[in-house]
Amino acid sequence: MHPRDQTIFALSSGRPPSAIALVRVSGPQAGKLVTALAGKLPSPRMATRALLHDVGQRPIDDAVVLWFPGPASATGEDVAEFHVHGGRAVLDALFTTLSAFENVRPAEPGEFTRRGFENGKLDLTEAEGLDDLIHADTDRQRRQALRQLKGLLGDRARDWRARIIEASALIEAGIDFSDEGDVPAELIAPALAKVEVLSAEIEEVLAEQGRSERLRDGLVVAIAGPPNVGKSTLMNQLARREVAIVSPHAGTTRDVIEVQLDLDGYPVTVIDTAGIRKTDDPVEQEGVRRARARATDADLVLWLSDSPGVAIDHDGDAPVWSVRNKIDLEQIGRPLADASGQGVFQISASRGDGLPELIAALVGFAQNYFGGGEGGLISRTRQRLLLQETAVSLRRCVQVVGRGEELAAEELRMAAHSLGRLLGRVDVEDILDVIFREFCVGK
Repeated sequence: MHPRDQTIFALSSGRPPSAIALVRVSGPQAGKLVTALAGKLPSPRMATRALLHDVGQRPIDDAVVLWFPGPASATGEDVAEFHVHGGRAVLDALFTTLSAFENVRPAEPGEFTRRGFENGKLDLTEAEGLDDLIHADTDRQRRQALRQLKGLLGDRARDWRARIIEASALIEAGIDFSDEGDVPAELIAPALAKVEVLSAEIEEVLAEQGRSERLRDGLVVAIAGPPNVGKSTLMNQLARREVAIVSPHAGTTRDVIEVQLDLDGYPVTVIDTAGIRKTDDPVEQEGVRRARARATDADLVLWLSDSPGVAIDHDGDAPVWSVRNKIDLEQIGRPLADASGQGVFQISASRGDGLPELIAALVGFAQNYFGGGEGGLISRTRQRLLLQETAVSLRRCVQVVGRGEELAAEELRMAAHSLGRLLGRVDVEDILDVIFREFCVGK
């Protein structure tokens, strides 16, 4: 039997032990399994309490069972859910019992979602949105992923593809009736008008693409500077917990330390790096090399110093903010940050002076960086590249129509094909494994 025809099961809730665990089953034998374990098949979509038994009729657990006959289910197949107590022994007994049935096996990562995709329950953009929703760390990421899951891009792509096919049909008709005098011109003109409108719409979406892609990946901020200026202390203050070792001895931080932050819903990765200086210690030299590399790749660098006039030793293209630390030792009054967010910030990382201004400036930088990207249509490189292919084909269609309607028709076919690949309906078998294996098991 082909693996896709087998019945699969997996834990679809959190890691045990837990109060309740959800075990999902999908496939042609789902109903048989429910009957064998619970003694009867519950009414569809109605939670039913049942004492589950193994193949030897020994009790497993007092559980709640749900039954979703296909195709009205998440995967389009017969689906069952066992809501059991989340102890490891309970789950082991349940998994052992399910595995004892022929052609029943544990699910691969993302296999439930893939079956839903293959059975037309969601397109590829919605599947990607589901994956993004599972991995969302901030509220803005969650909202963007939820819009993708609800078909934000997929619905637009289906509409674009239908309109391309309409334009293609007009041009094809012009080719078929080329001996009818003025008929081709009457058909091709409205077709080109449709293509130009479509091209403008897709180009507008592509112009906004970077923002939504960046929201998915997040903003990277590197804290860099000489040794013993308070980089680790600032890192701990931003993280609001002890993530880096603080020591009065220079060179304590040898490796790159990262922490994920949620700044007003924006995902930000803050990096604490080794102090940048010349040293004969080979371990510290490697730390300095890594610090320079990560600062070069960052989207924003906070160059920390503890005295005025310290030169910034950074060669990357990212913006660099000069942050002067330890002002509490100089008995300076309340620190002020440049209102533009681009000048010198004066803080005391240990006492907290100036941190609200610095954090507010970071939030403002994130707002400008993401540009409200949560409302964008595109969240992945794959989606952007396929929309770019579509836009190129539409532009070529307008350009080549004077050299022959056949060339224009071929460009429209290529545009429709690119949108079909975006939705996952044509020629995407080579990327499905890559996409769905990123899912967690049981989803």
